[in-house]
Amino acid sequence: MALKKSELKIGDVHEALLVEDLKRTQIVQYAGASGDYNPLHTDEIFATQVAGFPSVFAHGMLTMGMTGAMLTNFVGDGRLTHFGVRFTKQVFPGDTLKAKATVAEIHEKDGQPLVNFSVETLNQNGDIVVSGWATARIDE
Repeated sequence: MALKKSELKIGDVHEALLVEDLKRTQIVQYAGASGDYNPLHTDEIFATQVAGFPSVFAHGMLTMGMTGAMLTNFVGDGRLTHFGVRFTKQVFPGDTLKAKATVAEIHEKDGQPLVNFSVETLNQNGDIVVSGWATARIDE
């Protein structure tokens, strides 16, 4: 079911739980799927004793991917036209992440109705770990 222009207004918010209690296994699975075996994400000793972090942490693109899934679940498959983020804080094993997309603008381009969202993903402490924007096609 596609979003309709008539059903949206500026300031509307869509929220979703992305992950509850992120597991190290999920981080390692993402490393395997992406081919990114940076030791900051996979090697506890390197992350803590060499790099000085409290633990290994998730790939930024893992968090972006989960946030993107929230958007496509909301706007529908094939509707997202642009999506960009800034990684603002590490995501650690045990974190719970929630994302929200806020309608920032409703407009048309070449006769196609579009909606622009501001996007944030927050951890269990309310810290923003990803901030960004997205644009999606909507129905009239």
